[in-house]
Amino acid sequence: MAEPAFRGLYALPPGIDFAHEFVAGFLDRMAGQPPEAMARVTIYGNASRTLAELQCAFDLRGPLLLPRLLPVTNLEAPGMLDHAEASPLARRLQLARLVAGLLKTRPDLASGHSIAALARSLSTLMHEMQTEGLGPDALEGIDTGDHARHWQNALGFLRIAARFHLEGPPTDRAARQRLASQILCEDWSKGQNLPDGPVIIVGSTGSHGATRLFMEAVAQLPEGAVVLPGFDFDQPQTVWDGLDHRTEDHPQARFAPLIRKLGRPARWTDTPPPAPARNRLVSLALRPAPVTDQWIAEGPRLPDLIAPTQGLTLIEADQPGQEAEVIALILRDAAERHASATLVAADGNLIRRVNAALDRWRLCPDESAGQPLSLTGHGLFLRHIAALFGEALSIDRLLILLKHPLGLTGSPLVGANDARRLARDLELELRRNGPAFPDGECLRTWGSKGDALRKTWAEWLADGLDRITPLAQDRAPRPLSDRLRDLIALAEGIAAGPGGNAAASKLWQDHVGSLLQSTMDHLAEHAGHGPDLGPQDFCALLMDELQQQSVRVEGDAHYLHIRGPREARIVGQGIVILSGLNEGGWPQQLKPDPWLSRQMRLAAGLPLPERLIGLAAHDFQQAMGVERVILTRARRDAEAETIPSRWLNRLTNLMSGLPERSGPQALAAMRARGDAWLALAEAVARPASPVPPAARPAPIPPAPPFRELPVTDVSLLIRDPYAVYAKRVLGLRPLPALRPEPDAALRGQTLHSIVEALLGTKPDPGMGHEALKARFLAITAKVLAQQVPWPAARAFWAARMERIADRIVADELARLSEGRPVVVEKRGKVALAGMDFTLTAKPDRIDLLHDGQVVIYDYKSGTPPSDKQIAAFEKQLILEAAMVRRGGFDAIGPAEVAGIRYIQLGGEGDTHDRDYSTDLEAENWDGFVRLVAAYLSGETGFTSMRAPEQTSYAGDYDHLARFGEWSLADAPHVQKVGDHE
Repeated sequence: MAEPAFRGLYALPPGIDFAHEFVAGFLDRMAGQPPEAMARVTIYGNASRTLAELQCAFDLRGPLLLPRLLPVTNLEAPGMLDHAEASPLARRLQLARLVAGLLKTRPDLASGHSIAALARSLSTLMHEMQTEGLGPDALEGIDTGDHARHWQNALGFLRIAARFHLEGPPTDRAARQRLASQILCEDWSKGQNLPDGPVIIVGSTGSHGATRLFMEAVAQLPEGAVVLPGFDFDQPQTVWDGLDHRTEDHPQARFAPLIRKLGRPARWTDTPPPAPARNRLVSLALRPAPVTDQWIAEGPRLPDLIAPTQGLTLIEADQPGQEAEVIALILRDAAERHASATLVAADGNLIRRVNAALDRWRLCPDESAGQPLSLTGHGLFLRHIAALFGEALSIDRLLILLKHPLGLTGSPLVGANDARRLARDLELELRRNGPAFPDGECLRTWGSKGDALRKTWAEWLADGLDRITPLAQDRAPRPLSDRLRDLIALAEGIAAGPGGNAAASKLWQDHVGSLLQSTMDHLAEHAGHGPDLGPQDFCALLMDELQQQSVRVEGDAHYLHIRGPREARIVGQGIVILSGLNEGGWPQQLKPDPWLSRQMRLAAGLPLPERLIGLAAHDFQQAMGVERVILTRARRDAEAETIPSRWLNRLTNLMSGLPERSGPQALAAMRARGDAWLALAEAVARPASPVPPAARPAPIPPAPPFRELPVTDVSLLIRDPYAVYAKRVLGLRPLPALRPEPDAALRGQTLHSIVEALLGTKPDPGMGHEALKARFLAITAKVLAQQVPWPAARAFWAARMERIADRIVADELARLSEGRPVVVEKRGKVALAGMDFTLTAKPDRIDLLHDGQVVIYDYKSGTPPSDKQIAAFEKQLILEAAMVRRGGFDAIGPAEVAGIRYIQLGGEGDTHDRDYSTDLEAENWDGFVRLVAAYLSGETGFTSMRAPEQTSYAGDYDHLARFGEWSLADAPHVQKVGDHE
């Protein structure tokens, strides 16, 4: 009988183009056999991407009868056909129902996790147990006597969940995979039900128990073979013998059980890797701890490291943005030369940065992982709508939906451009006039003031807000099917627009819309298995499901690729960029297991979490064997300095400690090559010609720059004249915040409204203290209810006013006994003689005393200005006193001023007297006249930040003045602007 072409365990070393080299070795072994012999072969690949690469490698060999290419993760056995496979979503929702029931009685076990997150982690744990062939009894042997109470409670629930999920016929894919492996292994060991042709497993590391069991069975078939990827042929047998559960983070640890069972693998081909000496270096660097003695013993036996590391480049950028820029530049250089380049990245944020940088040159790489459906326009649209439930509708949330590209795309009445214009007009209205939480009534009022198109659009939107506004109270758990129905109905309504329908909109159109619709239909189909959910848990579930789907990004630059770390084993050509080599980036940080601690997993027979680190290390080791490799990392992120990846740290430490092998020189050369790329990236970012910094502006507009100025702007004219120039001359106003907040400005306005309303009731000086206090607090509650729609702020401010109510009322009764308020928020003005200029004011309050004099009051929600501040720049009250003397207020006429005072609507509610005299008033008035004359005549420029009270001062127009390009120490640049003819 002829010797089989292959049998047993084989492997290919790191750096080899795995798919193409496997096909080469396979065809060599099939040489001389009839063409139909290849069709009898079944090849199992570890992933669909590996199978695609194998298909491509076969295609390059010309016309052939191909073997069957199947995924190794979807095995079936004849005895399993009676039991249909259950939907993973349905099974996960069943677990979610269990978790929801648990959290009703033990909410402390949630630990900040959503029901969806806990259900997925529980499902992953059940999947691991099924893959490893463990039943519910595996949890019974765990002793939690020395564990915290949390783990004891979690284990109690876990035992219940395991019996529910793991017992019964195999309906989960993991259970079926394990059972199929066991059946095939048992049958083949008896010589029964043998495959009708050769079987090969390629690309798998056997990291899961079921797959490893199948690999062992295949390797022992008469015509069976297993070809391992990235096998370290340089690793000594002593190291292999020491690999166990304590070394799960080692890159070769997954192969150790196979070697113990099947022996050391043979080479699949004799093709040497691109950099054999570098493979030896990396192998030694990644040895299991402790490594120092091994480095000392074996390091001197390495070859000189200059040549092996000639193809390595180390780039250490200052921050992630710079790392992305230099990666994009490397890819751009490869594109210019039509050379193949592959970015291997585990960090999705880094990938998005690189894509954004590549867009500068209109380059779009082929990205295998694609874009998560949750981050597409369609996914974001649905997520924004789901977030409306249980939350008040704020301005920004409303505008997000109105400006979204999917919104109003099905309307025959309002076109896309008109819809965007109307949304912009509504935004300006809501920013300036509110309310902070729009409703149907305010939309109808606004729509009635416009044309027919605006009215149509506003009426449709108002009807929609009538449906959305009550959703803020939808906080109780409801059936998942009901929540899905409401979500889709609302999404379709917004996408349809006025007089439109969802079918005509873009919501479910194109491949992204179709994927979203199928995802939602699938979720609706199995919603009956899920628990009742509150809005936050529903959003978390929606996000979780959308993240599992990805939209393929087909790049137009087919020689540029972006791959995940798991695909490093099939990368073998061109430049390979290993990016994000920081702890927490690659390898990524391990997620905490809410169900089992590390010791509990060991006791149950489950693999440790470090297994994921080991898999990532294996991916790194394989990619490091490619001929040209560029390693990149950022020295710091947005928060702090970063820690280099443990693999990079080991490599650089080992090289630094081998001076006799030219290690430090080789490492310096790697960094020098990286610095050259960093310099190129910096040159690309640098402007072609230097841009001089802007000077400190002091513009002089044509005279007169303004003819009127409110007294409240005088302090601004003293401290920051440029702000007055921007506000009064250019007519610029800051755009109010898109999301109003109960900030200090609103608090001041609201407290002013309260005391103004109190004075509007004309309290009698003979009123009792308690009666006036009751009136004051009633008015406070009414005004807060009208002007402050935030319950927490409303309660806090009401409590503060109640605390100072006695002081305010007592002082008010004292003021009423001295006189009566005659000017309350009424405008006055005084024209300056010889100038085309008027000073205006709107005092909070001016009281006429019984002796004919007046007292000027100003309400302050914060700390009132001191006498020193009044002398320097806070001129409001002293100038209002001068205006009273000059008859600037019709309700009073010319009058003598008895004093100026501040009433503090905060703190202790005290009334603060400030220094006042006729001489002080005259001095300030004369100074004001000189100040205004200097600006009106054009003698003085409007200097930016002329005299800020504090260096931390931030004005509304600092960006316009280009502050930051100049400092307060710079002299102002006086310049005439505008038409001075």
